[in-house]
Amino acid sequence: MNALARLVASGLGSGYAPRAPGTAGSLLAVLTGAGLMLLPPWALPLAVLVASLAGLWAIRAAGVAEDGAHEDPGWVVIDEVAGQWLALVGLARPTPLGLLAAFLLFRLLDIVKPGPVGWADRQGGAAGIMADDLIAGALAAGVLWAVRSRWPGILEWGP
Repeated sequence: MNALARLVASGLGSGYAPRAPGTAGSLLAVLTGAGLMLLPPWALPLAVLVASLAGLWAIRAAGVAEDGAHEDPGWVVIDEVAGQWLALVGLARPTPLGLLAAFLLFRLLDIVKPGPVGWADRQGGAAGIMADDLIAGALAAGVLWAVRSRWPGILEWGP
């Protein structure tokens, strides 16, 4: 089970990228999320839920967040995958500009950790590891939705 837990927690191995593993996990999520966006509208939110629950399990099973530890090792990127997928929920469809905006906005919020993102990051255990990225993803989705609502078509550039 430990090997499976590490595979899930590492975002199918993307967390072992030699540089910027969180960015590698987010990039994997944007690419796979674009495909999920082509499926029925419930597919992407369902994927967020599954990744979140699988992440909680995998982080615990891999022994990462034992006893409420605050450590979030770089190779654990399932949280970035779930958060990035949640950010994509703010888009109407997967266009190059929209995907780039979702990627950059999510990474900015995940790195800077404003307000509730920073608070969640300071919480211990698997829930804390997952929560900061899910909150960053939700904030990014909200911003993308607001931009689309105010300026229809602005993120729709592309094929």
